[in-house]
Amino acid sequence: MSSGSIRRGNGHNYFASSDDSKICVVMVGLPARGKSLIAGKAMRYLAWVGIPARVFNVGSYRRAGTPQPNANFFDPHNTEGEKMRRAAAEAAVSDMLQWFQSGKGVVAILDATNSTKERRRWIHERCQEANVETLYVESICDDEDLIMNNILEVKTTSPDYKGQDPEVAALDFRNRIRNYEKVYETIDDNEKHFTYVKLINVGSTVIINQIKDYLSSRLVYYIQNLHIKPRSIWLSRHGESEYNLTGKIGGDSNISERGEAYARALPGLLKKSGVPPNTKIVIWTSTLKRTIQTARHLAAETGFEKLEWKALDELDSGVCDGLTYEQIAEKYPEDFAARDEDKYNYRYRGGESYRDVVIRLEPIIMELERSENVIIVTHQAVLRCIYAYFLNTPQEQSPWMEVPLHTLIKLTPRAYGTDEQRFRADIPAVSTWRAKGTSAKHQEYPTEIKA
Repeated sequence: MSSGSIRRGNGHNYFASSDDSKICVVMVGLPARGKSLIAGKAMRYLAWVGIPARVFNVGSYRRAGTPQPNANFFDPHNTEGEKMRRAAAEAAVSDMLQWFQSGKGVVAILDATNSTKERRRWIHERCQEANVETLYVESICDDEDLIMNNILEVKTTSPDYKGQDPEVAALDFRNRIRNYEKVYETIDDNEKHFTYVKLINVGSTVIINQIKDYLSSRLVYYIQNLHIKPRSIWLSRHGESEYNLTGKIGGDSNISERGEAYARALPGLLKKSGVPPNTKIVIWTSTLKRTIQTARHLAAETGFEKLEWKALDELDSGVCDGLTYEQIAEKYPEDFAARDEDKYNYRYRGGESYRDVVIRLEPIIMELERSENVIIVTHQAVLRCIYAYFLNTPQEQSPWMEVPLHTLIKLTPRAYGTDEQRFRADIPAVSTWRAKGTSAKHQEYPTEIKA
């Protein structure tokens, strides 16, 4: 496989691999080791940087025939169960290879235990025949607390246990794990011809073998920064700014009186969102005054560490900095129309596009994945990009998302997606949101809060 190159600016992909580059990421590991969490995150990360990726979950194929099996179904001596599980794996691999063949995909993630050497060899052979590279990702964990957290996660979110008594589900899931343990074979020296990464106890030790191309190396770098510990991320825009009041974009203005009221309300809003006792949270802001001013009461009242990141600064609007949308439409009508047409890729003259923001946010996302609980106080465009990463929002939609002022968003990553809660402060603010194709006229909120 030829190695890829970075295409910056308005290219289609951040990682623009050669046309024939196709990778199957094969998850390996016992149940409750965070495989589905890693698979889901890797898919969202790839989509976020512009690479077509899809998860093929063997359990979903198996559920089509056996929706809620008990642990005995996974006993290696259960020949009927083994036959049905093999059929599910074959269906998933066939669909995956067909997806590659259709020209739609670059990276597929095969999410299953893939717990024997024989199964891994079979996957490798099928992929090799179809000119698809394999990258094995094994998650090994003997930390009982983490395993119990994952069991709790699975029994409350997995379709296998929907509607069942949680205690009965936990017991059955424990028995399922024991059945897999009977035949489980870790990746060892007999498979050293494979490309693989082994994550031991949530990445405290990482073993990497035979990484040959650029895309695989970036993907492995991302995966080794992940952890499967439960945590939350809070996102907030800065309090209403003086520029917001007049409809100007960019700049480095102070917060307004209502913005200051939000800054004072933020510690209480964070508490209201449900922070477990003794939780350590790190506060991240941009280097611009409005985010630093918004976070200062939060830092003072909680004593949480506060970090400023240049990468969290608002999208650079170039020659349009300090103008209102009305002024931009008047002064640069062609640019205004072009931005409406393709807001994700449109780059302000002398400034940035949303795609550029995603590229500069990549180290932030890596650091965020390494971290535990973080609250980020940042700007509209930056927050849209971070939110899109966690919620798997398509690139072309992300610049149009409404992210209101004076609202705290709590995101909790789960094995099968990200939970979201929003907490609005009872403090009015102007609306800075403009729908696609609407006039450039600055709109103010009424005196009450928009519902």
